[in-house]
Amino acid sequence: MTFKTFRNIILMALLTFVLSLSCVSKKRVSESAEVQETNPKLIFLNYNISKDENGKKHVAFINKTITDGKLKEGINTKKTGTIGDLKCSQLNKDSIEIQSVIKDNPLVKMIEYVNDSLIFERKKIELNNASLSLRMSLSSRAKFMVISEIIDSLQNTRPLITTKLD
Repeated sequence: MTFKTFRNIILMALLTFVLSLSCVSKKRVSESAEVQETNPKLIFLNYNISKDENGKKHVAFINKTITDGKLKEGINTKKTGTIGDLKCSQLNKDSIEIQSVIKDNPLVKMIEYVNDSLIFERKKIELNNASLSLRMSLSSRAKFMVISEIIDSLQNTRPLITTKLD
């Protein structure tokens, strides 16, 4: 083998290596991207929520159920809430949010009724206590569930209760 042939083989190998590197995707997977679960789980959590005479909310844990399953698409898709709504977040062992859902304020109910003039009307009723039921896909990395109240239009929250998921 001559030097010229050897050089051509090395150049071809180098060119092939460079071309293969240029075809590799440079897209990074974010830390918060949920990995497709091989055995998807659902979690059902039940709480009692109440407010005191000052309007401060209190949440009490009732029970939880974890089962095999997967949520249908479009369930729990509300991305932002209004003041008083609840943000329910799954956290990992380092208290970093994995996923969250927004639930309407369970202490405020809108009812529709027909008045004496046979016209539909809506009325807002504020309750002092209510039940809160959550249904979410359970991440295999989730260790805690935190329920927080949205306290302003910037979506800042105030934690109400933390539930250990183990």
